[in-house]
Amino acid sequence: MTYDERLQHVSVLGAAGKMGSGILLLTAVEMADLSLKPENKGKTFVLHAIDVSDEALAGVMKYLRSQVLKIAEKKVVALRDFYAGHQNLIENGEIIEQYLFDVLSLVRTSTRIESAYRSTLVFEAIREDPQLKVEIFSQINTHNEKKPWFFTNTSSIPISDLDTGAKLEGRILGFHFYNPPAIQKLVEVIKAEKTLPEVEAFGLLYAKNLRKVVAPSHDIAGFIGNGHFMRDILHAASEVSELSQTMTEAEAVFIVNKISQEALIRPMGIFQLIDYVGVDVCSYILSVMDSFSKKEKLHSPLLDRFLQAGIKGGQFSDGSQKDGILKYEKGRPVAIFDLKLQKYIPVAELSEKAEKFLGVMPAAPSWKSMVSNPDREPVFVEYFGLLKQTESPGAKLALDYFRRSRDIGKQLVDEGVAYCEKDVNTVLRTGFFHAYGPINDYV
Repeated sequence: MTYDERLQHVSVLGAAGKMGSGILLLTAVEMADLSLKPENKGKTFVLHAIDVSDEALAGVMKYLRSQVLKIAEKKVVALRDFYAGHQNLIENGEIIEQYLFDVLSLVRTSTRIESAYRSTLVFEAIREDPQLKVEIFSQINTHNEKKPWFFTNTSSIPISDLDTGAKLEGRILGFHFYNPPAIQKLVEVIKAEKTLPEVEAFGLLYAKNLRKVVAPSHDIAGFIGNGHFMRDILHAASEVSELSQTMTEAEAVFIVNKISQEALIRPMGIFQLIDYVGVDVCSYILSVMDSFSKKEKLHSPLLDRFLQAGIKGGQFSDGSQKDGILKYEKGRPVAIFDLKLQKYIPVAELSEKAEKFLGVMPAAPSWKSMVSNPDREPVFVEYFGLLKQTESPGAKLALDYFRRSRDIGKQLVDEGVAYCEKDVNTVLRTGFFHAYGPINDYV
């Protein structure tokens, strides 16, 4: 079966979710572009958007319409070539409307898993639950005579366990998009022990056609991205625990969040990132990784306590940030939740004491000025050199955090999660938008 043939009948499970909707959009556009090729004239392309809620599926169709319209407007020149033989399509607006129709006409919404029984390729972006994934994969595999390939968006569950549990005989690939899939350039590709070579080859070609940056990872729970992120969380939590001996937890969270963002030159602090992903999601990923870990305990009592207080974070359906460990106004953190007082403490009440504790710090370059700066290396060398010469509590916290992040990166290579140091740096720079990779010689 050729690449084009494999993409003639596709299903996306969890299509109305945050990740699934992005995967649905990318796949719909790729399938539409294939359907418009002269050699595919007359062939039928079908994309099933499967989720549990009719209301959510109606919402994802509105999302598709708005996003495809933007895509069409950006590539209207290329679309003129696609529609060169259509004499009735003259104006740009006519071409854009036709493309919008062609993309959306591929998509069939459904709340029934049976819709995937004729697909040759199944993308999965459902809840991060190993048992649920295995049950659904098994059901589709049992009733689908076409022996479909499964691309799972799991960010933590070993692919080989899903392969064995669902009896897929190697017709599975870990294909972990980063959030949001339509914008994020990174895809982690993870082979199971028995993944068929043709499945991996297709995945790499699909990623190339989507213009994604591929980072391969060995099939070890958490892979590279969460392998680093979850341990980063545990380090931050341990720092909060130590600082809380001499200050309130809210003050400690504020300080660690500030250090991890400003002093380490990241796009957001560690606790803001936890909120973005979801406190409950992070806690669950830790539990999945811990169940496969033999050398270390991957669990955060601090996250447990936030969850017990009803603090979950995450995003609303429109992508805006929910309140979590931090409280947000127009997307900006304005308060920290105090577990003892069970209420949010305004940042204005925390910042003065935090600045006094941190002491003298060298002026850090802003993340925004560095993330795409081709001449950033000398700036980082100079900044971190100054940080090493500074003997304030803030500088010590920053250096400890930096070194721990680097140690985690090297650990991922040493323990066979990452193929090489370059892949670790690629994931953190591309997937997490860090201005530099964690494995470096700045400190």
